Amino acid sequence: MKNIILRSGILTIAMLFLFSFSIVAEEKIEEKDPFEIPDHVLKISKENTYTNSSEDQEEVEPSEFTKELLEDMDIPITNPDLIKMLNETSINPSPIAFGYRGMVYIGRWPLNYQSNETNVNWEYQKVNMNELNNIGGDNEQKLRYTQQAQKEVKGALTNKITNSQDIKKMMLLEAEKNTELPLGYETIIGENTKLNNEYNVPVKKYGYLHAYAPAVSEKGKVTFGEVYFQLKGSKKSLVVKNVTKQDIGAWLPIQDHVSLMFELK
Repeated sequence: MKNIILRSGILTIAMLFLFSFSIVAEEKIEEKDPFEIPDHVLKISKENTYTNSSEDQEEVEPSEFTKELLEDMDIPITNPDLIKMLNETSINPSPIAFGYRGMVYIGRWPLNYQSNETNVNWEYQKVNMNELNNIGGDNEQKLRYTQQAQKEVKGALTNKITNSQDIKKMMLLEAEKNTELPLGYETIIGENTKLNNEYNVPVKKYGYLHAYAPAVSEKGKVTFGEVYFQLKGSKKSLVVKNVTKQDIGAWLPIQDHVSLMFELK
């Protein structure tokens, strides 16, 4: 009887341990960074025979005057071009302009971009294929990546929208913050770019090495509004009217990276 109780206790403890282990393992899986570069995606910035220009976007810091204007706004303004324009603006109404009122229209602007979803497609666009025929060979052979021809991979907004250049900048900034990956709206892989990684092709086999350019899919909303300078006596402020929102998406290639997929037949 004691042996039965002892065995039952040991079994219960073992089951609890396994259950706890499975929970910890599940938590570790859930904590995995979705933007961590997989092993089969390789950086080629040094090997690339074409030098890609960086598309790092400048984050414009608001001046003291601009900060004062933005403090009382209900709608966030993060458009760097609009902030830059406000930084370069000087309004000095007379301190004795009692009763003076005025509204100055400065245009309809994309005010901010809010990201809703960011994903990576590590095989966004095929850029190359190397092959090795070892069907009639006597020894195992090595297959390596060599770019056969220069390949340009372009990203773009997924639908038409006004002020597209401003919106591209905001989406690129947001996607770079979310992923910490080197993104742009294009990347070029130069002809004869090579890597030293070797893939074994056995006797009586045909080896294929497929290369893809990875890219980030960014989706969210852009807020538009008509922006005015409002002057009341010596006070000045910003007013936004006729606010609208529009869904937008973009594909942003990851610069100087290739995703390699090895296949045997």
